[in-house]
Amino acid sequence: METEEVKRDRFKRIAGKRVNDLLEKIRLLGNCANTGNYVYTSDEINKIFTTIYENLQDTRKKFKVEGERLAL
Repeated sequence: METEEVKRDRFKRIAGKRVNDLLEKIRLLGNCANTGNYVYTSDEINKIFTTIYENLQDTRKKFKVEGERLAL
């Protein structure tokens, strides 16, 4: 049976990598703001960021820390 310490270490390793991967994808999305290469409307941008925000909220709700209120 795994100890809490082993589970915590695994969480830190995996979550850290996934956060870094996500931040890289966000950085790459920012490259699409270059109007020299792309054309977009404010409606399209609003849809993108609304979708991202909603998904982030849904994912945040999955994390429950007993006795603590988690902010978003």
